[in-house]
Amino acid sequence: MIDFKIIADGLRDELVSRRRDFHMYPELGFEELRTSKIVADELVRLGLDVQTKMGRTGVVGLLEGQYDGPTVLVRADMDALPIQEQNAVEYISRTPGKMHACGHDAHITIALAVAKIMTALRSQIHGRIKFVFQPGEEGHGGALEMIRDGVLKNPVPDVVLGMHVWTELPLGTIGVANGPVMSGSSVFTIVVKGKGGHAAMPYKTIDPVACTGELITALHTIVGRKMDAMAGAVVLSVTSVRTSTNAFNVIPQQVEIRGTFRTFNAYTSETMEQHIQSVSKAVCASVGCEARVTIKHLTIPLVNNPTVAKRVRKAMKTVVKASALDQTVRTMASEDFSYMIDEIPGMFFFVGAANQEKGIIFGHHHPCFNIDEDVLPLAAALMSACVAEYVLRDA
Repeated sequence: MIDFKIIADGLRDELVSRRRDFHMYPELGFEELRTSKIVADELVRLGLDVQTKMGRTGVVGLLEGQYDGPTVLVRADMDALPIQEQNAVEYISRTPGKMHACGHDAHITIALAVAKIMTALRSQIHGRIKFVFQPGEEGHGGALEMIRDGVLKNPVPDVVLGMHVWTELPLGTIGVANGPVMSGSSVFTIVVKGKGGHAAMPYKTIDPVACTGELITALHTIVGRKMDAMAGAVVLSVTSVRTSTNAFNVIPQQVEIRGTFRTFNAYTSETMEQHIQSVSKAVCASVGCEARVTIKHLTIPLVNNPTVAKRVRKAMKTVVKASALDQTVRTMASEDFSYMIDEIPGMFFFVGAANQEKGIIFGHHHPCFNIDEDVLPLAAALMSACVAEYVLRDA
C-alpha cells in the first residue's frame, strides 16, 4: 500500500514555495500566460505529453502508464480575481487590483504535485492520467472553451476529478457529498428607463431611481414568495446599481442593476428567469418606466456521480480517518467544472483550509482570503489516492 500522505508531506516546502509564487503573480481569466508557461514547463520536465493553448491559455499534460487501463482526468483552475489584496503577508500580490482570492493558486500547485507523485509511479500505472489546467473559471467560460477545443477527447476520460480548497471548512475536514454540491450560476442585467430631468422638479420626470428601489425590493421577494421552498435551493442577489448620471441635481434617464441567481436544478433556473422578467416589467410599468431584462446562464449545477463518489471516499480513507469525510457539504457557489462532470462521470470535493488559531477565517473572494498551507500536501495526497484508485492495482 502506497502512503500518499508521507509522500506529499515530503513535498510540503516545495508546494508552499510554488503556491506563494503563483499567489504573488495572479493573472485574470485568459490572461494566464506566465502561469501556463510555468505549468507547461513543469509537465514537460516530468516527461508528460503536453499541449498548450487549449481553451486559449489552458494546458493539458498526459501521463501514459505502463499498462492499458482507464483514463482519469484531473482538473485545476488557474485564474485570479480583480481584487486588491489586503493581506499582510510577504507573498502578497505584486499586481495591483488582482489577487488569488479563491485558492486557484493552491489548485495549480496541488495538481502539479499529483503529476509529480504519479509520474514516479508510471511503471505501475494501468491507463493514463490527463492533467487539465483550466483558464477562466471565474465567470469567463474557461471549461466550455477547453471542451470546444477537445479536452474531453483523444483520449476520452472514463472519470473526471476536481477539488477546491475551502475556507468554509476547517483544515482536516473533507466535503464529499453525492449529487448536486454546487449551484448553477446565472447573471442578470436590468435597465430601468424613465424620463430624466431636474432634481428640484421631480413631478416633470418619470424617476427611474425610485422605480429601481421598488424593483430591487420586489426582486428580493421572488425567492420567498414566488418559489416553492421544496422545489430546490435558490438564491438571488442584486449586486450593482448604476445611474446614467452621477450629478446630485439630475434625475437620470435610466438606471442599470445587475445581480446573480443560483439554483440546483434546471427547472428552478427557468422559473427564476420567468419571474425576474415578469416582476421587472410589472414594477416598471406601474410607475411609467420601461424594463429591459438580459439574463445569461454561466454554469449548470455541479452534480457528483454517486458511484464515483463512493469509490473516491474509499480511496480517501487511506489518507484520512473516515470521520474527516463530511457527506453533507454543499454550497450555492458555482463552478464551471460542472460542464465536464455533466459529460463524464466524476467527483468534485472540498478540502477544508480554514484555521481560526492562525487567523485564516476569511471567505472566498474576500481581499483577506488566505489558506492554511498545510492543506497543500493534504489535498495532494487525497487527489493522488483518488487517481490511484483507478490506475494502480494495489493502491
